[in-house]
Formats: sequence, C-alpha cells, structure tokens
Amino acid sequence: MAHHASAMKRIRQTEKKELANKYYAKTMRNALKKLRSTTEKPAAQELYPKLTSMLDKLVKRNLIHKNKAGNLKSKLHKYIESLA
Repeated sequence: MAHHASAMKRIRQTEKKELANKYYAKTMRNALKKLRSTTEKPAAQELYPKLTSMLDKLVKRNLIHKNKAGNLKSKLHKYIESLA
C-alpha cells in the first residue's frame, strides 16, 4: 500500500477515472447492440450519428483506438445500407 500522500491521491484519482471510463465504454457497447439489433433503416439512420459521435469521443479520451472506431463506423454504415 502507498505511504505517500501523493501516491494515495493518485490511487483515488485513478479509481474515479476507471469508473467513469467503464461507464462510457459500457454505454457505447449498449448503443452498438441497439443499432445492430435494429431492422428498420430509418431508425438505424437516426441512431448512427449519435453512435459515431460517441465513438469519436472515446477515441479522444484514449479509451479505444482510432482504427477500431473507424472499423466500427465502417461496418455499421455497411449494415445500415444493407437494410431494406
């Protein structure tokens, strides 16, 4: 266990950041599932901009890699275009 005040503070800060990061990542995964389960094109097109914005914010926060976000956006766009 840490004995310096600065080390203890760093532990507290890390715990808070981990909790927030888990929330953002879980929210993104839930939004992905919701979009992938949508079978209607208008509804999917409505969800897509919100999800892409969410992915870009996660990249900015260094929670996911920029290439992963790009791959997800590309696959989702193809999925939406395949809907009738």
